[in-house]
Amino acid sequence: MRSKERHGRLLEALNSGEIDVDDLARRFDVSASTVRRDLQHLSKNNAVRRTYGGAILTGHAIETTLEQRLAVQGKEKQAIARAAIDLIADGDTLILDAGSTVAAFGRLLQPRRLRIITNNLALLPFLAKAPAIELVVLGGALRTTSMSTMGPLAHEALRRMTADRAIMSADGVVSGRGLCEADLEQVALKSLMMEQSKEVIVLADASKLGRAEQIAWAPLPPRWTLVTDVGASEEQRKHLADSGARVIVADAR
Repeated sequence: MRSKERHGRLLEALNSGEIDVDDLARRFDVSASTVRRDLQHLSKNNAVRRTYGGAILTGHAIETTLEQRLAVQGKEKQAIARAAIDLIADGDTLILDAGSTVAAFGRLLQPRRLRIITNNLALLPFLAKAPAIELVVLGGALRTTSMSTMGPLAHEALRRMTADRAIMSADGVVSGRGLCEADLEQVALKSLMMEQSKEVIVLADASKLGRAEQIAWAPLPPRWTLVTDVGASEEQRKHLADSGARVIVADAR
C-alpha cells in the first residue's frame, strides 16, 4: 500500500476514535515503525495528535485531500464509475460535482456526446480533449483540498443553467439527512446543483454510507439514485431505499 493511500486510510480510521499503532500496523499489513512515520507526517500537518502508543484527531473530522481520496477504495470507485456510465444517455446535459469518485466517472465520459457543467478542476485536462463534449466550467474561489471552485460566482453561473442529471459526491450519505460535507459553502453549491437537475445520482462507496462526521448537510430530493459497491450492507441499502433512493450496487471484481 502506497504512503498516500495509507495516510488517507489512517485519517478515516482515526475518525472513529483513538487507535493504537499496533492495531493500525495489523490493519494495513505494515510494520509499526511505518505507521509511526505516517503518524509523524500527519502530526506535522496538524491533522492528528500523537498519544502514548497511538494517535487521535486534533479536532473535528479531518477532510482528506483529493489526492488522498483518489488513493483510497480505488477498485470500488472504478466499479461505481463504470456502473454509473450506464445511467447516462448521449445528448444529456450533466452537472458533475467535485470529488474523487466523480473524477473517476468523468474520465470515462471522453467518448460520449454530452454537455458537461462542472466545478471539478481535476477533470478539465481529460474532458477538454473530448471532441464531442461541450464543457462549461463554473468559476469561483479555488478550494484546494477538493480541487474545485465554489462561492457566489459559481452560484451565479449555475443559476443560469439546468441539467438532465447531477452526478454528486459526498463525505457521507445518511438516509433522511442527505449529503454530509465539511463546509457550508460546499453544501450550498451541492444543493443548487441538485435543484438545477431533473435527476440526482450520488456516487458513494460503502465507507461513505451512514457517515456523519462533518458539520454541513445538503438534503437530497424525495427520489434519487445511489450507486455504491458490494461492501454496502443489506441494512444500509434498505435504510437508503426507504428514504427514496434507487440503490444500484456495482461489483468491483
